Amino acid sequence: MRKVLRAVMNDFVGPFYLPVLPISPKSRRSSLIFDSKRIVGFICRMAAIEKWVGVLTRRRDTGLFMGLFCWVSIGFTIGRDDPWDAYFQSMTALTVLWSPVLVATWMRGGSDEGRFGGRNRRYWLVCFLGYLPLLLVLSGALMDAGALFWPVVFTGGLCIAALECLLVADSQYISRLRHVKWVRKLSLEKAVLISITGLALLLGAMAVSSLDNPAYHSGKQLLIGFEIHILKILARFPTFISFSLQLLLMYLAGYFFFYINSRLLVPRILKERGILYYLLCSTALVGVFYPFWGQLLAGLPLCKVLGGVFSANPFVAENAFGAVLVLAVSLPVLLAIQWARQNSLITALQHEKSLAELDLLKQQLNPHFFFNTLNNLYALSLQRSEQTPESILQLSELMRYVIYKAKEPLVSVEDEVKYLNDYLQLQKIRLKKGLDLQFDSEITDGTVLIAPLLLIVFVENAFKHGVENAEEAAFLHISLKADQHSVRFICKNSFEPAADAHTGIGLTNLRKRLALLYPGKHRLTTEAANGVFVASLEIDLL
Repeated sequence: MRKVLRAVMNDFVGPFYLPVLPISPKSRRSSLIFDSKRIVGFICRMAAIEKWVGVLTRRRDTGLFMGLFCWVSIGFTIGRDDPWDAYFQSMTALTVLWSPVLVATWMRGGSDEGRFGGRNRRYWLVCFLGYLPLLLVLSGALMDAGALFWPVVFTGGLCIAALECLLVADSQYISRLRHVKWVRKLSLEKAVLISITGLALLLGAMAVSSLDNPAYHSGKQLLIGFEIHILKILARFPTFISFSLQLLLMYLAGYFFFYINSRLLVPRILKERGILYYLLCSTALVGVFYPFWGQLLAGLPLCKVLGGVFSANPFVAENAFGAVLVLAVSLPVLLAIQWARQNSLITALQHEKSLAELDLLKQQLNPHFFFNTLNNLYALSLQRSEQTPESILQLSELMRYVIYKAKEPLVSVEDEVKYLNDYLQLQKIRLKKGLDLQFDSEITDGTVLIAPLLLIVFVENAFKHGVENAEEAAFLHISLKADQHSVRFICKNSFEPAADAHTGIGLTNLRKRLALLYPGKHRLTTEAANGVFVASLEIDLL
């Protein structure tokens, strides 16, 4: 036992566990108890940490608003004699007066109803369309330039409104934009190229607008001011085009190193040869090309207008540092994108594998049911029963459900209950012996959707391995409860233990289907004791 405990500690605890020195036989029992407590304590701590990580992940919107409060508070520390005092006063004011926002986002993260579903809609309306505008109006009316309290509250309210609008746009519109065909085809390189083109045009417009302005334009140097004059741009449109093209060429110098890093260095060199070859190749790339780009940019007319942004000597270290900076900044972004692509590929492969396994299980399930129904029909024909035509019609309805409904990913609970009732009625007609059959269903919402042909497996198993083999009176008690949150199904039947008893492929395939359809959201238990077999299934639908 002690060896097992030590192996567990070495495998799961590793460096967090201090090795225990050899002990005498007299103290083995106490040391074993001590090690067991250490293991249990460590597992409990890890479980608690994992639980809190999950809670904080689901409440990420609350974390975003807390981060927003921090930035607003930091903004109000500028120019203060006691910045920490101003910071804590601002954080206190924001946290207290805007606490309904934190509560609403916390409640929203704890539910699975979505931003505007169920109670979350009422919370959102009360908080963001009621409390937020009211407090904004109040703080705006009471705001005093010399005080700190109400300006902090007013600014925080504006930032809260902006952040919530951004989150709503992301959940309602931006997520849909990702599915647009041309957006999905837009690569990172194209997005960066479009961005630097737009930035070059913007800076070109600002540069032209700053011409002949004494605040920005002197005889020796032009400073690009934060202003845009449409009439001046139209009057000097050729100058605007010239400035924009030259600025674009400056940005293309950095884009050149980014593109090589994205297309060659990261996917080929770093991925296939390792970090050492990547560093060596990056150094070679910068050494080969940075003097030529430096010479090209230094000869631009705009460089002289801006006061000599680039040195006349193309070999200066500043030019090389700019190229290295582009490679260093783009590397983590490219690695993150590579990881996201690989993760998406793995997820897609796992989904395809799950679908293939589900199709295989359904192909095994349909013949299983087909063999059972053929046995039922054969038994009725031997009895020359007058109920044979009706039974054949019921069998055709059951087979129609199996053939067509089984292809659908989800069916309503009402359809499953009707299917179970038809099957039970058919079995009662076929059986000669008495059967104590009870089927209690409590369904609050019949439109609740579940995977098809899950519940019938328990009933088939009860008849095949329990009721049909019973020498005395048999019983079958079924209970079904379903609501928006979960489905609970219990099947209890009598059975007579046999040496060669087995459950067949029904329950085995059911376990596999549940593992694929409801991973981590189902509980299936079976118990056989004193001639009674109990199978219980609970599915969490949220």
